[in-house]
Amino acid sequence: MTEERPLIEDDEAVALTRQLLGQVRRLEIRARHLAEDLFAGSYRSVFKGAGIEFSEVRRYSPGDPVGNIDWNVTARAGYPHVKEHVDERQLTVLLAVDVSSSVEFGSLDRRKQDVAAEVAGLLAFSAIRNNDMVGLMTFTDEVEMYIPPEKGRRQGLRLLREMLHHEPRSRGTNIAEALKFVTRVLTRRAIVFLLSDFHDSGYMKPLSVAAKRHDVIAVRLIDPCERELPRVGLLELVDAEDGSHLLLDTSSDQFGAMLQGRLSSRRVNEREEMTRRGVDVIDVPTDGTAVDPLVRFFDLRRRRLR
Repeated sequence: MTEERPLIEDDEAVALTRQLLGQVRRLEIRARHLAEDLFAGSYRSVFKGAGIEFSEVRRYSPGDPVGNIDWNVTARAGYPHVKEHVDERQLTVLLAVDVSSSVEFGSLDRRKQDVAAEVAGLLAFSAIRNNDMVGLMTFTDEVEMYIPPEKGRRQGLRLLREMLHHEPRSRGTNIAEALKFVTRVLTRRAIVFLLSDFHDSGYMKPLSVAAKRHDVIAVRLIDPCERELPRVGLLELVDAEDGSHLLLDTSSDQFGAMLQGRLSSRRVNEREEMTRRGVDVIDVPTDGTAVDPLVRFFDLRRRRLR
């Protein structure tokens, strides 16, 4: 005899499915619109042609860069040869998104994970509009999911759906393991957007390794409380990842100034260290639009390339 499931469960499942599809559709419309109207030219100028791929080996001509000499072929042939490269016509973009418990936090209307989904959607449809391949990797203290890069609107919708629907198996954060995974699975140079609040440590060395092989951009998700702690008297903080508790007296001006100074110093030092290792940084606050920081990043990088 088969067990009959209550009808309410089916109704709830249908409602949740409709809600999810509605979220995906709204985010897709917004992301596609902004990708077409705001980011199309910026994306092409910043990334198109930035990567190179090997074309052929030819005999050295006066004026060729010495750094392009292929010494193995030169030794076999007995006279200098150089490697020829051409701009890649199609790029690979990977969205590496932190889905640990800390990104579920939001002191206002939007959580960090909501902003991460919006940013990832904008970047995904910018890549798709330019016929590039885009993939998704989500991580906590382990790699939760990997969708290899592909082209097309269907791929974009799949990425949005997975980002909005995925329920992490773990709660912690291990950025180093995520970066090691990226280095293993991406055999060709790619553009890697690393979206996280970076509440972790010990990931700078793997970040350096990844940045030597790929164009890595760190997208830091920042809640207003991480910029300025509200003065509400005694405040109990609970770590979303390990469950530890901390009681703070936010009414103390001296303590508030000290804490804000430490948080600010940490963000500055983190940015400087990432930049030193060849990684660009985009700060995206949860209390503003995700569009403005991306536009500023595109403009800054375009000017730097010039």
